[in-house]
Amino acid sequence: MEMIVNLHIEKLPEGFFLATSDEIQGLVAQGRTLSETLEIARDVARRLVEARTERHLDQQLSEVGEVFDYPLVVGY
Repeated sequence: MEMIVNLHIEKLPEGFFLATSDEIQGLVAQGRTLSETLEIARDVARRLVEARTERHLDQQLSEVGEVFDYPLVVGY
């Protein structure tokens, strides 16, 4: 099952990127590039969702539907 998680991305003064989410408590990911940060955030989110599911805790995430918006970041 695929779920939609909204991330807040911040570029830190040191040049790193930091990702957090209001939807998944404890989701914090940091990487050297945006791509790396998103990859880490996806892994952390998956693990946190799996842990909540194992504990039978309620998930407040939306399932991916037939149509949804996705912001695509393109460098040039």
